[in-house]
Amino acid sequence: MRSPSRVLPAFALALGLAAGTTSPSGASDAAPWHPTATATTARSSVAYENVLDLEGVPKGASPGEFNPVNVFADRGAWHAYALPEADDPTTYGGFTGPLYIAQEYPWWLSRSFSRLRLKEADRTLDLAGGGAPRFTSLPGLLRQRYRLDGLDLTLELRFATDRTALVRARVHNSGRTTRTLAADWSGGLLRPDKGPQRDAPALTATARGVAVDFARVREKWDYLTDGTERFRITHREPVRTTLDHDTYRTELAAPLRLAPGAARTLDWAESYTFTAPEEAREGAAVRRALSRPAAVAAAGDARWRRYVAAVTDSVPPARRRLAVKALQTLVTNWRSAAGRIRHDAISPSLSYKWFAGGIWAWDTWKQAVGTARFDPRLAESQLRAMFDHQIRPGSASRPQDAGMIPDAVFYNDPSDGGGNWNERNSKPPLAAWAVREVYERGGDRGFLREMYPKLAAYQAWWYRNRDHDGDGLAEYGATVDPANDSAEERRLAAAWESGMDNAPRFDAALGTSVVANQDASGRVTGYSLTQESVDLNAYLAADQTHLAAIAREVGDKAGERHWRARARATHQAVRERMYDPKSGWFHDTDLADGSRLTGRGRGIEGAIPLWTGTATPAQAAAVRDKLTDPGEFATPVPFPTVARSSPYFAPQRYWRGPVWLDQAYFAEAGLRRYGHTAEARALTDRLLTHATGLTGRGPVMENYDPLTGAPLNSPNFSWSAAALLPMLSGR
Repeated sequence: MRSPSRVLPAFALALGLAAGTTSPSGASDAAPWHPTATATTARSSVAYENVLDLEGVPKGASPGEFNPVNVFADRGAWHAYALPEADDPTTYGGFTGPLYIAQEYPWWLSRSFSRLRLKEADRTLDLAGGGAPRFTSLPGLLRQRYRLDGLDLTLELRFATDRTALVRARVHNSGRTTRTLAADWSGGLLRPDKGPQRDAPALTATARGVAVDFARVREKWDYLTDGTERFRITHREPVRTTLDHDTYRTELAAPLRLAPGAARTLDWAESYTFTAPEEAREGAAVRRALSRPAAVAAAGDARWRRYVAAVTDSVPPARRRLAVKALQTLVTNWRSAAGRIRHDAISPSLSYKWFAGGIWAWDTWKQAVGTARFDPRLAESQLRAMFDHQIRPGSASRPQDAGMIPDAVFYNDPSDGGGNWNERNSKPPLAAWAVREVYERGGDRGFLREMYPKLAAYQAWWYRNRDHDGDGLAEYGATVDPANDSAEERRLAAAWESGMDNAPRFDAALGTSVVANQDASGRVTGYSLTQESVDLNAYLAADQTHLAAIAREVGDKAGERHWRARARATHQAVRERMYDPKSGWFHDTDLADGSRLTGRGRGIEGAIPLWTGTATPAQAAAVRDKLTDPGEFATPVPFPTVARSSPYFAPQRYWRGPVWLDQAYFAEAGLRRYGHTAEARALTDRLLTHATGLTGRGPVMENYDPLTGAPLNSPNFSWSAAALLPMLSGR
């Protein structure tokens, strides 16, 4: 790969940074669009092209429950794109999509809504005529390159804002004669198969391109629009557009005239907005971006260079591509503020119908820790997005739950007709850990002061509403909520609160049930499982330790003493009451008599006391022995959620055996904390090598089969990506 004027360093080429050429007017329009790598980034020779396979075209408007086409988004956009299929010339000249989120659910608007065509003397130039094109994904952009008859065409897509993708087509005359070209764009809608979703999108011609207006559709479990959403194409150059039912054609008003060696660029913006005020604001942003597209792109390139440098720092060269894949996964799942989500956050996966338009509590805690490694301010925003919905004292609907963080929040709450919002349970309390980790990366003491009382209120809620017998060990449970209308529904909600939904330790058949919790007046305030869970109490102890450190940072000396005392007591209770010397493992305990529930087998939650620093050295050594035993947790892909020796081990059943990377991180980091570094490194290397797709171009998955490494459940999963970053760096 060689530019007209110089060869760039390998790292610059890998990031898509190419030297500019001068336009016929003499203005260097292309150079800022491809800024040269700095000395810091150029020191690496690692290429980050195509760390994830982003080629593909949808078969219909519905992506299905699991979208088979990996996509790219940035800046929190609610629409995303992919590259064309190399073996399908009908897809050439445009970027696949967009995939847009109808408030909570992903849908394909088009196979390729804006495909560029070049014509010369009424002859359409064949984009496949000069040999196979090159389709490339790079950190922060998608690129297509075509060699035509004496012409080079490059298309690049980046995101300019949280609502707009900026596309640039660069046409370079590499021949010896002047060329005069006409340009046009065409595309069409992919309509859903059924109504009213089928009738939602409609094409409209505009002065500078084309738009899609969406009708109001309130299909709770499938498609949600308010009739104010709009997708708009805006061209920098004058154009004229004609419509034909569900297709359109936009023609460049004036031809391109290219002298030998000259280049011209065509720029357009593709925006997706939810409300009329949002569209008006975005219209101004688009005009600014199209007035200086090179500068916008240069700023984006610089941001991505910072991101890449941050996540690859301290990572061995052989693992850096995986670190960049994790980075791209998190950024593509970044959703900016919209609807009831008031701050930028990261959804679990844009590739799974039920995860695309919402955010979850303990996902957020873990994702923020990963995100803080490359963008601490975005990490702060994620945490705020969840705490925006912390139940306040005096709540009209659930005053007994003051301090609680809901399990999941979405674009719509129940009053808007949303069905996915969930306040029937919370999620494990890792919030103080997340806040402290983000602070360590970003250094914003004001953020600590803001979050400190909220974290304290969350801790207080756990002990007020989830410590049935008041013994200092809490239980997972359920809220007083219309959905929790039976003992079985309450048990299910309590299992969900653990985050390990169907783990064997929560089976009703093994004796798990719920009891009601009451305040001093006898009013029911919630429900607890009939067991005290080891992971929950280790997490609480860790968060109390982090709260003590936060109190010190914000100058609350009394608070620091209080939280240190609480942490000591909780660590001690877990150590003394939840560790079973005979089995060498930590277990949940029976709420009635305190006995350890060893008959339910060993689960990965028993390794959490190593990560939290709760275990004694001898206890940690015993846990290490199980983690390194092939008959227990050292499976071909290590750290299954249930030990291989357990009668309940099921390698492909969600929390009954598959390997989840967050739990793997907790286990290997726990080993390192107690000095078992060689074992941690060996197990981690085995996991990273044998989990299918991690070392290739496959997506980061929700979980993996511990025996075969087969990918399971949701692709492009955020907390897996977030957990990979500390695992790869070893810190």
